[in-house]
Amino acid sequence: MSRFTRFAGNVIEAVLTPHAVDRYLELVDPMVTWTEIRGRVTAVSRRTDRTVTFSVTPTRQFEGFQAGQFIQVSAVIDGVRQTRCFSPASSQHHDGDLEFTVTADADGHVSKHLRENLAVGDVLGLTPAGGTFVLPGTPGDRPASIRLISGGSGITPVLSILRTLIDENYDGEVALLHFCRDSADNPYRAELERLARFGNVSVTYVYTRAGGRHLGAEHIGQLEGYGDVGLACGPASLLDAAKQLYTDAGVDLRVEEFTPPVVSAPSGEATGTLRFTEAGTEVDNDGRTILDQAESSGLFPESGCRMGICFSCTAVRKSGCTTNVLTGETDTEPDQHIQLCISAPVGDVEIAL
Repeated sequence: MSRFTRFAGNVIEAVLTPHAVDRYLELVDPMVTWTEIRGRVTAVSRRTDRTVTFSVTPTRQFEGFQAGQFIQVSAVIDGVRQTRCFSPASSQHHDGDLEFTVTADADGHVSKHLRENLAVGDVLGLTPAGGTFVLPGTPGDRPASIRLISGGSGITPVLSILRTLIDENYDGEVALLHFCRDSADNPYRAELERLARFGNVSVTYVYTRAGGRHLGAEHIGQLEGYGDVGLACGPASLLDAAKQLYTDAGVDLRVEEFTPPVVSAPSGEATGTLRFTEAGTEVDNDGRTILDQAESSGLFPESGCRMGICFSCTAVRKSGCTTNVLTGETDTEPDQHIQLCISAPVGDVEIAL
């Protein structure tokens, strides 16, 4: 984008304040944008009874991603734009559509909506890619052996990594260990079986509903060792086990967590009231994160990862004390921006929401 184009865009934005240029352009065509990234859905399939796999063509502003990273995807649900983080399953070297597979969780408002309602032609909001769950090195300079461990929907960033390695003609040893309920719960089974025909790629499944044990040292044996580096994505229990195994072995492990922290104060310990000043709503503090309590109160603040990664759910704490549920740190300074998804009230708190 030229300096003149950026200058012109800033002028137009100023003239149209408080409405951004893209708010007007989307009235003509939601795929015509000045700064925001959008994606039009070009294909939809439902390969299992819990997942939806879809492809989107991003607008010109999208600048690509590294395998393993996530993108914030937003959809308008009942008139409210909802945002969640999903990892593309595509190779980073694929210049066409982005491919996503989303698993509908029982409590997943956005994932259930996409599973049940997404259709070709729909337009979704996208953001630049983020996250540090990426392959070490550069094409042509990767570790000699790589181990991939995934559980459930953690297969998507791991598959992106595997597809990327194949596109790079990676000739090192790569082994994938995937945990899922059963063979019917694996949306990529056919492709993984095809990829396993490459001489340097192996794929092993563990079906937890068929008696498969959770990750342990015996599974590392099935992978024929830890490799030079491991990459793991899945639920917290899987990642905790992987971290312990790799730490004990002294081998580098990179992990990606996709499960939000479960936070709730012990019975009787949550005190005070939580007041949302703009909505004029006040509720008794129940110890959960401010985001959870806001949604239970009928408010719909913008949110994304729900794990403190994407900074979509920031709001100003006008007064009171909050604790960071990930670190345990507390803060009482007024008029501070905080992340609602990882902040819990301590006593009386006012939030500009």
